[in-house]
Amino acid sequence: MQPKWLDWVQRLQAIAQSGLAYDPHQYDRERYEAVREIAAEMMAESGGCDIAPIRDLFASQAGYATPKIDTRAAVFRGDTILLVREREDGAWTLPGGWADIGESPSAAIVREVREESGYETRAAKLLAVYDRNLHGHPPFPFHAYKMFFRCELKGGAPAHSGETTGVDWFAEDHLPPLSLTRVVPAQIHRFFEHYRHPDWPTDFD
Repeated sequence: MQPKWLDWVQRLQAIAQSGLAYDPHQYDRERYEAVREIAAEMMAESGGCDIAPIRDLFASQAGYATPKIDTRAAVFRGDTILLVREREDGAWTLPGGWADIGESPSAAIVREVREESGYETRAAKLLAVYDRNLHGHPPFPFHAYKMFFRCELKGGAPAHSGETTGVDWFAEDHLPPLSLTRVVPAQIHRFFEHYRHPDWPTDFD
């Protein structure tokens, strides 16, 4: 469960962003901008970081605020799962990333796997739709939903990308250090269970 202060930050930022999206009266605009500034101050103080980039990040968000969508792939080969090593933090994760506008979730995940690992896959089943706030990930400024797909391996060969520096297959009991902003151990263990029980329904929340 995420810390309460982060829940407050996300909600305040969303209120400010949505309010500013509807061309408010000048007095209301100033109020919404003040709310956004409070959210940035809380994030900087509680996260122990500089407020300037947080202020810029929040100001760059436009339109009605909704959760962001992160897609991730569970690709199995025998008793192993495909992981990629993130260039950003040097830790490992299921291949994936933010869904792009104009792209279906299944197309997004197939593209992400190809770009990050070099492998060609087919999205076979939606394993889970998780609220990021409820699954033990480190703090993140925005509310996000995570969509996990089981993808079937079709071909290709391991290849690094601009975002990844490693591609490998790992057994459930020999997982490497994970990039916890992207995936946590409990999720990978759950997807191994899904792999062993293909008739299980999709998890949610």
